[in-house]
Amino acid sequence: MNLDFLTRKFENRLKYPFLIWKDDSYSYGWLLQQIREFQKTPAYSEVKPGCPVLLEADFSPKAVALFLALIQKAAILIPLSQGTGEAKKKESLEIAKPCLRFSLNAQDELEVSPFSHEPHFPYYEELKKRKHPGLVLFSSGSTGKIKAAVHDFAGILEKFKTPRHDFITIAFLLFDHIGGIDTLFYALSNGSLLVTLETRDPELVAQTIQKYQVEVLPVTPSFLNLLILSGAYQRYSLSSLKYITYGTELMPEITLQKLKNIFPNVILFQKYGTTEVGTLRSKSESSDSLWVKVGGEGYQTRVVDGMLEIKADSAMLGYLNAPSPFTSGGWFQTGDLVEVKGEYVKFLGRASELINVGGQKVYPAEVENIIQQVVNVKEVTVYGEKNPLLGQIVCAQVSTNQAEEPEQVAEKIQIFCRQKLESYKVPVKVLVTSCLQTSDRFKKKRIG
Repeated sequence: MNLDFLTRKFENRLKYPFLIWKDDSYSYGWLLQQIREFQKTPAYSEVKPGCPVLLEADFSPKAVALFLALIQKAAILIPLSQGTGEAKKKESLEIAKPCLRFSLNAQDELEVSPFSHEPHFPYYEELKKRKHPGLVLFSSGSTGKIKAAVHDFAGILEKFKTPRHDFITIAFLLFDHIGGIDTLFYALSNGSLLVTLETRDPELVAQTIQKYQVEVLPVTPSFLNLLILSGAYQRYSLSSLKYITYGTELMPEITLQKLKNIFPNVILFQKYGTTEVGTLRSKSESSDSLWVKVGGEGYQTRVVDGMLEIKADSAMLGYLNAPSPFTSGGWFQTGDLVEVKGEYVKFLGRASELINVGGQKVYPAEVENIIQQVVNVKEVTVYGEKNPLLGQIVCAQVSTNQAEEPEQVAEKIQIFCRQKLESYKVPVKVLVTSCLQTSDRFKKKRIG
């Protein structure tokens, strides 16, 4: 595939850095040269258009160069982060059936090995017929089985042909996540600098922002809660920040209010996207509001029975291992429940996570937002548990900042909730745990 719109940008910025990796800087000139070097290798010559290729890597100089080189070859890319667990990796490979494996280790050294797979998926054949690169991303939400979404990469890249703003950005979302890929190509298409992280510890993130004068921080609400609790924002100068963007899960109102007070001069706005349709353009009503406009060129949105549906030019072709989630008219049923106010929507939660208490609907996020206000609560996850009389009851799993008797924690949470919520929304059970309630992708681990 022709990537002239990117190579022209790179050629105009040969001496400018495109990536900070392990405190070393790599220029756009280096990137162009590395792409050419990959294209001369025997392994690259083995890649045929339409060949599904596993790219096992994290954000690194050679990973970016190899990613672009494989797009130019019209390969079908299957990115997997190096931190992916063995069980998930095995399941993902069994589903996607790559022909070749390109693996970059922690030192950015490349290893190439073949697979014995001979995949004959209709979506792979369609991409080969179009002579377009493909992208396979894995999604299971917070719970559930892995699903493999197949994209025509040409459609994903289309929106990046429109020049936008040049910002120094942290690569927080992972290499194999639609948000991480969006971050990467936004930076590349605008000749910007992307700063990588060795870990996503709040202390290191804050230190990195100060050191490299980072302007955009694209993260998850769970990480922002940890950043607040850690106090790292007080130990480093984060004055360079212009935008904090958040997405992949719901933002608690209490966390957003705290962020607005801590970062009064930073624009906070919500991003929205899915593995199946990509990342939409969005605009928050204000920095302290959860109301957001989503859509933009190439996207249509509508709400049916309280659920957001999206029609996108860049929508996936389909799943490799699951039925189509699209209506006959091409609308993707997101599973996200929303409230509507004019052009704006407010996300209430996933339909699959809704708790039904005797016919009454309870949104976990609403209860979590209240519990998060209780003194000494660090993290909280609200979920439903089966009950023979009511169908389900509301339960909460919490962790605390300081050690406290579990019975005392449960009692004060229930008392506080009774003051703020209808009785059927008050947690019947409160489990105090020391376990982390966020995943390795800094999303809340949903129970159920």
